[in-house]
Amino acid sequence: MQHEREAGELLHHVELWVPDLGRAVESWGWLLERLGHEPCQDWPTGRSWRAGATYVVVEQSPAMTAGHHDRLRPGLNHLAFHAPGDRGDLDALVAEASEHGWRLLFPDRHPYAGGPGHCAAYLENTDGFEVELVVGNA
Repeated sequence: MQHEREAGELLHHVELWVPDLGRAVESWGWLLERLGHEPCQDWPTGRSWRAGATYVVVEQSPAMTAGHHDRLRPGLNHLAFHAPGDRGDLDALVAEASEHGWRLLFPDRHPYAGGPGHCAAYLENTDGFEVELVVGNA
């Protein structure tokens, strides 16, 4: 069966296995809701947030074989999201981020750590997950 999709809605979902669900809900929940996602599902070992047809899951699975995520090893390095608004809105989001378990990466090059003309913030949470928040269509 063929399904109609809006442009940009090709990704169905992303599931992140996290070492501590409470920390993940604090950091990921805050960030995803700040970016316009809505809480979707809630179960004893996980949560999810939806934006359109795409959703993000954080789960503390009993099947995990390691206790931490290392973005510098093979596997997921980071997730990139469109940041709402302009550079001022991005800076306000970055200013709030540390209260929710995130720290700014590459502060000496912020907001152009991705190169000239690519306005973005790179954040890492307590559990080592990185996000890139991109302003505009860069």
